[in-house]
Amino acid sequence: MAKYELDLVNGSIFKNIFIFSIPLIFSNILQSLFNIVDVSIVGHFAGAYAIGAVGSTTQFIWFFTGLISGIASAGNVMVAYYVGAKSKKDVEQVVFNSFIVCITTGIFLMFLGSLISKPVLILMKTKSELISDATIYFRIYMLGLPAVAIYNFGNCVLSAVGDTKRPVIYLSIAGILNIILDFVTVYFLKWGVAGVAFASSFAQWVSAFLILIATLKGVGDVKLILKNQTLSREKILRIVKIGLPAGLQCCIFSVANMFIQSCVNSFDAFTVSGCAAADKADGIAYNILFAFYAAGAAFIGQNYGAKKKDRIIKSYLISIGYALFFAILYGILIFVFGPQFLSIFTKDINVIDAGMTRLKIMAFSYWISVFMDGTISASRGLGKTSVPTVIVILGSCVFRLIWIYTVFALVKTIPSLFLLYPFSWIVTATAEIIYFVKIYRKIEM
Repeated sequence: MAKYELDLVNGSIFKNIFIFSIPLIFSNILQSLFNIVDVSIVGHFAGAYAIGAVGSTTQFIWFFTGLISGIASAGNVMVAYYVGAKSKKDVEQVVFNSFIVCITTGIFLMFLGSLISKPVLILMKTKSELISDATIYFRIYMLGLPAVAIYNFGNCVLSAVGDTKRPVIYLSIAGILNIILDFVTVYFLKWGVAGVAFASSFAQWVSAFLILIATLKGVGDVKLILKNQTLSREKILRIVKIGLPAGLQCCIFSVANMFIQSCVNSFDAFTVSGCAAADKADGIAYNILFAFYAAGAAFIGQNYGAKKKDRIIKSYLISIGYALFFAILYGILIFVFGPQFLSIFTKDINVIDAGMTRLKIMAFSYWISVFMDGTISASRGLGKTSVPTVIVILGSCVFRLIWIYTVFALVKTIPSLFLLYPFSWIVTATAEIIYFVKIYRKIEM
């Protein structure tokens, strides 16, 4: 077995999922921390309105990065399956075709995002005093989108065989560079939100370059081979079939959250900034939990390919168990230390109070999301993404819109707005679990 490779089809699932997930947790937390530093620097040196400007773009950015992440996840699922099935030729074809699909998607979305940025921000009811900086930040950030595609491709391919360590190293290097550039561009050069966006985009290209080198070197039979490779219509269609619905799931959440952001934007600028700061706590939570979802999908994918049905359900239950424990623990910590967390971004008591209103609700809701997201990833590990996407559309997007135009429209308070998260998660999780159980029972080994 190669140096960075982890055996996902043999040995203790409980132990190996933990080993697999820890580097991903560090990687994801680092990603969140670097983003927090971005907002903290711009908040302290460019003012509270700058926080609101950057925060106003969050859901819009997640729409694009989520689509890329979903498409890249197809490579993870397919590589894991073919590695489990010991089909070297299929692995090579999937890696190459996944790279082409990801980089093409990244370039296309970069141009699309830059083109529609201001109209969409206006449609989201972004405050007039924030929209100029928000547009500048978003357009510069878009320049790093092809790099985001390359990094996600490499991360998904490497993690399919248990190599979750090197992406952490590359992200750490890029993140440290990001922080240095933040200080230089914001504090010294006084570029404001443009400086933070430039630092993020540049750092993304650095991480993309490093992980591309790693995929070219490869792990065992899993490597990016550019010579003598051709586009495979079959593999591309399979990547799109698995990846596009997965990407659309992320987009759907973002679209629904854009409506939520537009509701937040109807309040004063201090509330907008407070919610933007509190949103960073959500980012940390989701990134920690995502590590266990990714582990579950990879383990399920390989064991599905290796025709080990009993390890599929064990992988699902153990990954869910780990995520549930960390969700509860994190929720308690962020509730207790919420004011201190928010003070990282600003000393303005009005902003902190507004942020705590949202934070208190979300802190006790993270654990509910585990059953939804963990089950969606498990279905993805079995190559099923279309039905879970439809469920997400109905349970999260449609349900949240109904909530906004009924409950929130009547009450019009921040608590009445953010309570839609736990309720929509309950509805969606119930349907996703029923579907997963159904497809698991149909597996024939």
